[in-house]
Amino acid sequence: MSVQPSPKWKTVVFDLDGTLADTVELIVQSHQHAIRTVLGKEEDPAILRTWIGRTLEVAYGDYCPERADELVRAYLDWNEANLDRLLRPYDGVADVIRDLDAAGLRLAVATSKRRSQAAEVMSVLGLDEHIDVLVAMEDTDKHKPDPEPLLKAVQTLGDTPAEGVYVGDAVVDTLAGKAAGMSTVAVTWGAGNPEALAGVRPDEVVHTPEELRAVLLD
Repeated sequence: MSVQPSPKWKTVVFDLDGTLADTVELIVQSHQHAIRTVLGKEEDPAILRTWIGRTLEVAYGDYCPERADELVRAYLDWNEANLDRLLRPYDGVADVIRDLDAAGLRLAVATSKRRSQAAEVMSVLGLDEHIDVLVAMEDTDKHKPDPEPLLKAVQTLGDTPAEGVYVGDAVVDTLAGKAAGMSTVAVTWGAGNPEALAGVRPDEVVHTPEELRAVLLD
């Protein structure tokens, strides 16, 4: 008789970009288009990858505050027009989500993406039916690495931070999870630098969806 896996936490909150959805190339090209269109130049893709996990307003506010609004609009227009072409699933991730749902965990997404974009990504990849709560950019005043989005997700589900774990691919994800009082899991298949991720000391670092399943389920 087989033994069914049991959850280690009641709640799992996920980052979206670079964690559940392979949007890295879409995001980098969207930034490159915005900078090329508005500022007439190109930026190092390695720099653009470090912006993933931050809101557009914060990223462009730091980069070029006097033209941040134009950059945001150019980014959003190009991103929306090219989402279906460039969005990719990560092999095995949807299977993990289904297994977690079947095991009775409550699942949420806390992302710096706008709600409409995040909802579309989740729908295209078939993840939305398994996610109980989506906390997007519009839902909180503060954003990662501040813990507010994660805390809102956990509280909406009726749980406590100590009962939850946050899974993400960026340094800001681990920092937000720690600040929220949650366990943290860093995945290395997204945009984050593995050495930088290790440097912020997540509770676990995983390299494949199979490893993630093993960490989240006994």
